[in-house]
Amino acid sequence: MSGHSKWSTIKHKKAKVDAQRGKIFTKIIRELTIAARIGGGDPSANPRLRTAIDNARGANMPKDTMDKAIKKGTGELPGVTYEEATYEGYGPSGVALFLEVLTDNKNRTTSEIRHLLSRYGGNLGESGCVSWIFARRGEITLEGEKLDEDSIMEASIDAGAMDVHFAEGLCLIYSALEDLESVRQALAQKGFHIAKAGLTRVPQNTVALEGKSAETMLKLMDILEDHDDVQNVYANFDIPDEILQEA
Repeated sequence: MSGHSKWSTIKHKKAKVDAQRGKIFTKIIRELTIAARIGGGDPSANPRLRTAIDNARGANMPKDTMDKAIKKGTGELPGVTYEEATYEGYGPSGVALFLEVLTDNKNRTTSEIRHLLSRYGGNLGESGCVSWIFARRGEITLEGEKLDEDSIMEASIDAGAMDVHFAEGLCLIYSALEDLESVRQALAQKGFHIAKAGLTRVPQNTVALEGKSAETMLKLMDILEDHDDVQNVYANFDIPDEILQEA
């Protein structure tokens, strides 16, 4: 899980920069809308919406923006209808890729994703070709300059977490899919500030990349994650720390 955690850490730091520019708002708004459409506008009865609201607050999204996105999902306000979709395929050197998408035009999105993958030495695959590589997990992010590793580790284990990873000013806590909410609540009740919580896909095996292949893979990841329709990108690459830090 270490390679996945390192990339998750880098993505979290990038997301904070994106949030400052308002760039990440588009993805959060879409998630708020579809979460409300599927499970209703009451966050107390809709865990997915509650998580989306927490993440919106973490990105400093104005309450009015959140409310409008939710009301578009419930039908109280007119809005675009988004469709959930997943794409599976391969990047450079056979790296497995799994994309989660929210789109208002699946044909357009499919064409664009196929083009991006082929441009960087990858290709789209059939449904199920790589999904078996990724295990569904809950992921909780704590942040702060002085994280007490011992207290966090103890609290996480007591709460039922599966794994804990520390990086510079960040802590990533992983749980079973069904335990995410209970672990999140337990940590919040003990006073830990949760920067973000949600579901993730953790690769069960990895492909080692170095040199040009590693650089190309990271460029592809950046471009895919920058696509408005792409909510999440998961990959099973293992890239040396010194190259990751330059990403």
